[in-house]
Amino acid sequence: MIIREASGASAHGLFPSGTGDTDDIGGLMIGWTLRVLVAGGLLGSAWVHWVVWQDWAADVGVVGPLFLVNVVAGVGLAVAVLAWRHPLAAAGAVAFGLVTLAAYVLSLTVGFFGVREQFATQEELWGVVTEVVCVVFGAALLSPRVRAAERRRG
Repeated sequence: MIIREASGASAHGLFPSGTGDTDDIGGLMIGWTLRVLVAGGLLGSAWVHWVVWQDWAADVGVVGPLFLVNVVAGVGLAVAVLAWRHPLAAAGAVAFGLVTLAAYVLSLTVGFFGVREQFATQEELWGVVTEVVCVVFGAALLSPRVRAAERRRG
């Protein structure tokens, strides 16, 4: 038989036991923080692609429309990540980040539909940063602990 002390540090959440409300609230806060970070990464990527589209990509055959797809998808996924706690929203953000990073790496190496980049602008730097944010924090949002805490809290 396990007897839990009703007072002291563990009762106030300083040393959570792993089974109480303190862990649920902590997991929920972590979940919301991750969601905001992922949405920020998605919106940041959308913004970078919008700026680059206006700057030069609008006139490029295949790449121009793909930049607009990235803008729309980034905004749509950001809304989904914030409004829908389903793992598909987070998985979509991870996939979005990975696909966009892959396209950028291709443009740096062998070219991507005729576009060759050189990693020379602030937009390119911020694009990489926002995509990494989508992948890293989106994957963290899919972690079993965060998912379990969000399920327990409804």
